[in-house]
Amino acid sequence: MDKTMRNRCNWRKRGFTLIELLVVLAIVALLLTLAVPRFFPKIDSTKETILAENLRNTRAVIDQFHEDTGRYPESLQQLVEKRYLPTLPFDPIADTDSAWTIVPPAEGDKGGVYDIHSGAPGTGRNGKPYAEW
Repeated sequence: MDKTMRNRCNWRKRGFTLIELLVVLAIVALLLTLAVPRFFPKIDSTKETILAENLRNTRAVIDQFHEDTGRYPESLQQLVEKRYLPTLPFDPIADTDSAWTIVPPAEGDKGGVYDIHSGAPGTGRNGKPYAEW
C-alpha cells in the first residue's frame, strides 16, 4: 500500500477532531439564532389567520342554516349533525374546539347560536381581544 492510501485509511479511522466539531456546532448555533426569532412570530400569525378563517366559515354556515330552516341552530354540534360542518370548528389560539363563546339570537328568533367568538384570552396582533373577533 502506498503512502497516500495509508494516510486516507488513517484519516477515516481517526474521525473528527474536537475543533472541527466545535466549528460545526458554532455554525449551527449561529443559524438558529437567525432563524428562531423569525419562526415563532409566524406561528402566532398563522394561528390568527386560521382563527379568522374558521370564524368566517362558521358564521357563513350559521347564516346558511338560518336561510334553509328559518331558525338558528341550537348548538354548534347541531351543525355537525345536520352536516353543515364536517367537524366542530377549531380555535387554534385556545387550542380546543370547545372554547367558543356563543352569542344567542335576539328575542323572537328561534335557536341558540346567532354568532360565535373565540374564547381565548389575550389580544391579537391587531390589538383587538380574541373575544371580540
